[in-house]
Amino acid sequence: MKGVTTPPASPPVDVVLPCLNEAEALPWVLGRIPPGWRAVVVDNGSTDGSAEIALALGAHVVHEPRRGFGAACHAGLTAATADIVCFCDCDASLDPSLLVPFVRQVRERQADLVLGRRRPQGRSAWPAHARAGNLALARLLRRRTGLRLHDLGPLRAARREPLLALGLTDRRSGYPLQMVVRAADAGWRIDEHDVPYLPRTGSSKVTGTWLGTWRAVRDMSRVLAEPASPASGTARTQGQEPAPTAQGGTHR
Repeated sequence: MKGVTTPPASPPVDVVLPCLNEAEALPWVLGRIPPGWRAVVVDNGSTDGSAEIALALGAHVVHEPRRGFGAACHAGLTAATADIVCFCDCDASLDPSLLVPFVRQVRERQADLVLGRRRPQGRSAWPAHARAGNLALARLLRRRTGLRLHDLGPLRAARREPLLALGLTDRRSGYPLQMVVRAADAGWRIDEHDVPYLPRTGSSKVTGTWLGTWRAVRDMSRVLAEPASPASGTARTQGQEPAPTAQGGTHR
């Protein structure tokens, strides 16, 4: 009689890490992934051996040739298999171990999307022009959705299937904002927690310069100009009352 083959179990949590030339930061970042969770490193065209380093450190590596922060994030989301998916920068500016309470809140259905509000640890952690741009966007987001968020940072957690159902289309810097806007349009419960924001390792690809910040604000302004999307991608289970308001494997 033939034996029954049991498919490998999905990890409890996938952490999507968009990566472009982060060889120096990867060991620290991957070393902070909580035990049993899977790191999904999305290589976005690195030339410094980032993909090979990530694979050697036990991460699942996805290759996304189309450049763009949103392209890398969405490639990681589509490659994820866990019920809950987190996102984190791969430059050592944010500690992925801080996602544990985010995931608990999503798992216990206290919130549908949990974001990290960045608190800079030193002047070099968050340049003034980038902070000003983020503040302006948060105010525009409040006008657009009514959400009183303070930051649109990359550290976040939500359930995979509802995220996919949002139908995110931005593949540049507007991806994180589009996720929040469409989640708000769908009636998601969105929360945020303070997290320390450390000086990044290496040079910034987005907000490290005035030009990079301008491009990011431009991309996000386009997202805010989109008409309200129909309520889709609901993260609640049926009957639940709304709240007020590749390569590699599991990381060890």
